[in-house]
Amino acid sequence: MTFSLPARLPAGLPVGLPAGRAVPDGSPVMWRSDTPPSDPLAWWTRCQRQQGETGLLPILCYGDDDRPRSLDLAEIAAVDLEAELEQSWRAYRRDQLARLAAPSEPLELPEDIAPFVEPWEDDPGAPFDHWPGLAPATLASCGVDPDEAARSAFAHLMADDPYNATDARLGLVAAARSADIPAVVGWRTEAPLPLLCALLRSWEDRFGARVLTVVGATLYVSVASPPRDEQQAAHIALEHLLTTADNIVNDPPTPFPRYAASLVDAPLWRFWWD
Repeated sequence: MTFSLPARLPAGLPVGLPAGRAVPDGSPVMWRSDTPPSDPLAWWTRCQRQQGETGLLPILCYGDDDRPRSLDLAEIAAVDLEAELEQSWRAYRRDQLARLAAPSEPLELPEDIAPFVEPWEDDPGAPFDHWPGLAPATLASCGVDPDEAARSAFAHLMADDPYNATDARLGLVAAARSADIPAVVGWRTEAPLPLLCALLRSWEDRFGARVLTVVGATLYVSVASPPRDEQQAAHIALEHLLTTADNIVNDPPTPFPRYAASLVDAPLWRFWWD
């Protein structure tokens, strides 16, 4: 089912919103401000606190797509998440074993550049010789409200990465759950969208994840119950890796142990695709 706003903006929109409009025309799926909000933290937080009344979930997004094409949510429901991730892991494992068995070759760089380039770290890859399944759920035992965690994470995002808000508009999305936001707004990226949204739904259920921004090709997700030790982090990092996000696997390749360690107690997850 695709959730749509009526052609006229609903009366339940938060009072005093900056100038904006529903998009696309005719059968809108979101309201979006015409310009970046003057205080994105204040507006996002205010709208998030009212989302139970309005049915509209706040995000930051770019305003360059007036004709978003929503992904049919049935495509997400049809994803056999564990089976698809296991298949992706098997392909990854074959490549990992081949790479580890191949002799390493020094990176050849022009003489005028070589002194200024740090060599990439060796990457042993994920420490699993068999498919470990999905990481166990921890949300129920953490005692943290996911929406409160989202507000805290969004405040940190605005403080630590203000560039993420530059030129970004406030969006209010007619989605039944946070994990469906990329699908409802028809997010255009190289990410495998049905699989990603299925994984976001699973993270929402297992770890209290919430989608905060879909700015360009970058996705920020808050997490109420992040991994608390290296073993949990490695398990969840494998799921991150299987999203094919470029910030994890390609640009430059981040050694898996270092990436996994960065997830311990981290309430904010970042992904981007070229």
